[in-house]
Amino acid sequence: METKTNNSLVTKMSAFPKDWDMMEFDEFALLSKEKYKPTTHENVPCLELEHFEQGTGRLLGWISSSEQKSTKNKFQKGQVLFSKLRPYLEKYWLAQFDGVCSSEVWILNSKNEKCSNEFLFRLVQTNRFIQAANVSSGSKMPRADWSYVSKFPFHLPPLPEQRAIVKVLGSMDKAINASNQLVAQKELRKKWLMQNLLTGKKRLKGFSGEWQEYHLGEMFAERNERNTDELPLLSIGQNGVYPQEDSIKKDTSNSDKSKYKKICVGDIGYNTMRMWQGRSALSSLEGIVSPAYTILKPRKTADALFFSYLFKTPKLVNLFWRNSQGLVGDTLNCKYKDFSIVKAFLPLKDEQTAIAKILQTTDKELDLLKAKTDKLKEQKKGMMQVLLTGKKRLKID
Repeated sequence: METKTNNSLVTKMSAFPKDWDMMEFDEFALLSKEKYKPTTHENVPCLELEHFEQGTGRLLGWISSSEQKSTKNKFQKGQVLFSKLRPYLEKYWLAQFDGVCSSEVWILNSKNEKCSNEFLFRLVQTNRFIQAANVSSGSKMPRADWSYVSKFPFHLPPLPEQRAIVKVLGSMDKAINASNQLVAQKELRKKWLMQNLLTGKKRLKGFSGEWQEYHLGEMFAERNERNTDELPLLSIGQNGVYPQEDSIKKDTSNSDKSKYKKICVGDIGYNTMRMWQGRSALSSLEGIVSPAYTILKPRKTADALFFSYLFKTPKLVNLFWRNSQGLVGDTLNCKYKDFSIVKAFLPLKDEQTAIAKILQTTDKELDLLKAKTDKLKEQKKGMMQVLLTGKKRLKID
């Protein structure tokens, strides 16, 4: 049922501008069924689901069709691709070249002059379309149901307004992509710094002393202090130590915490069964942790921040794996006695501290860039919400 207001047409979909059309999806969008059988003689870009970056509309790469055996969907430049498998992952792309892709991807094309492909690409990103696509069949491998989505109603602005909306959102995409590129460059810079500074291949100005080989037991003692009722329960992740359940309140559960270990600010904690995977973290909190963790207390010769970076390098991770006890997998343990005999070439503490500060500064810069990117993404999401629902109108020249 529809009723009219002064400026809008009101339906079950909520109010939208009166000059917008309400149409079922298949009235303006066509599902392509063109197939492609790969051969070893043709080298065509082939997209699998892992090549679609989640929620961004960007590609992470592709492979050659000549390496494939199963039948693929064929797409052309300008068409809209949307993954029907697990649609909640929000994998979509506006094709920039011709190619083929997984049969789990819908190939969509504008059916008439009511909708442009560029606007269709924006529409499949909306909460409304994602919600419709998530009304799916299957439980373990849910797939969007075309028979449902095709009859789902959407509102479409006139083509001039569609073009204006696409232009605004395209400008925001450029800003997000530029920010993503800065993040990628900074991450490469950090990787280069770690590879060179943590190995002594590059030396900082003012330091020239020879690096010496030490056992890690000369750098860290094991902290074996047990639980006290005054300390909060903490959890150690790969990148930090944080309160459980986002709270540093005293743990009031009835479970026995007598065997839990104390961790202090400046200690490094690691899961005894995960150190060989590079999972360790420098603590900025004081509390107690599960007895499954090993707690390293830095000696006077060690800068803990330096080692928090060093312990994630491939060489050290490999040494932790080689010195761990037990079978490969979840039973592999790197206890303190195994950790302590690992050898590494190290600088004196003042050079450790200087290197750690540079890496920490790089991390802070990365965090700022990532926060800026996240903010741009949120702004775009908000802009899409108001522009694609008609809550905000653009001036059309």
